[in-house]
Amino acid sequence: MKDAIYTLIAIPIFLSFVLLEYFYQRRKHQNHYRLNDAITNLNIGVGHIVFNLFTRAFILGAFFWVSERVAFFHIPSGLLSVLIILVVYDFCFYWAHRMSHEINFLWGAHIVHHQSEDYNLTVALRQSWIHSTLAFVFFMPLAFLGIDLISLGIATSLNSFYQFWIHTQSIQKMPRWFEFIFNTPAHHRVHHGVNPKYIDKNHGGMFIIWDRLFGTFMEEEETPTFGITKNMNSWNPVFANIHYYVELFNIGKVMKLKDKFKLWFGRPGWMPMELGGQQFAPQVNKSTYLKYNATASTSQNVYVFAQFLLILIGACGLIYYFETLITPFQIGGLLFILLSSVICSGILEQKSWVKYVELLRIPLVILFLNALYYFQFANWFRVMAICSGILGVYFFGWFVINAYYKTSVMQLVKARDKG
Repeated sequence: MKDAIYTLIAIPIFLSFVLLEYFYQRRKHQNHYRLNDAITNLNIGVGHIVFNLFTRAFILGAFFWVSERVAFFHIPSGLLSVLIILVVYDFCFYWAHRMSHEINFLWGAHIVHHQSEDYNLTVALRQSWIHSTLAFVFFMPLAFLGIDLISLGIATSLNSFYQFWIHTQSIQKMPRWFEFIFNTPAHHRVHHGVNPKYIDKNHGGMFIIWDRLFGTFMEEEETPTFGITKNMNSWNPVFANIHYYVELFNIGKVMKLKDKFKLWFGRPGWMPMELGGQQFAPQVNKSTYLKYNATASTSQNVYVFAQFLLILIGACGLIYYFETLITPFQIGGLLFILLSSVICSGILEQKSWVKYVELLRIPLVILFLNALYYFQFANWFRVMAICSGILGVYFFGWFVINAYYKTSVMQLVKARDKG
């Protein structure tokens, strides 16, 4: 329950800083935010948090099993313990992060964090749904220190909060001594750049000193171009989490068996010599480079934003009550959050299927919520039945008007003008 409280406190703090950055940039006439990209980042971030509800028991269980049985010694709790863990955790993070850029099956998960072609605080929240599960083995050295749960939680939370603020273009440089020791927005912008000289540089989380020690440091020169070398061109959060694995599978179809294995454990861009050998990042031509920018109408953007707020509220409820919910409602909550975020992407991309799926999703969500309250929160069932019914009718009507009526009117106007 304590983890849930900490997460629920962190969410409004992070979102408040996102809003502050957005309005600050508007005041400075900077343009580093796009609604479609930012909403996608945030929806992926919500999915990351919800997936962690299902995987954290496995990760923490493995950690403490090792800690209790084979720890070399036990560090007593306190300020010194937190400081030691901060340094050791960040050292482990450096190698987990670096390997996630150098091994294909790990890059397939971590790539999610790099897909955005913008660079702002919402990118910090764009995290893979499975990377924590794949990479946790790199943090197991911490278990051998016999660390207590409170000190570990404080240290990892501090590290996460620190890494949040470095995802910004609003801060150019910190003092020289600070830039030498710590990771900063300038250093981390390099890490997110697709310019060939910036590829696989600056892997540190809180400290940049690891990159200086192990030869992966790069100073920011020109402003990077952000994204990945072969852009995904989609706002779909599910596709974002699987697209690189689909690509690896398709590439591997024409390879020999041993090369299929090498592909998944090789560096990104690895190919056997008969297929051209190692592929390197292409040069970026900023004069011709265009960001993916499928656009929706203003009313559709407002609808998507409203749905995101409901997704966020639903995710907060799932986080808070997760341990008290029976398994079908835990899984159902996850599935409806993912479905809702996929529909947001479909609206943003103007997909034709979304007109039918959204009209099915709205009554299904109402049915799910009322079943949830009927079986687990009976005292509030009538309140939920009334509120969900009103909201359901409202959003159903809103979507029908925008998806069908306005579209038909626009088609008639265009036909009249052509005539």
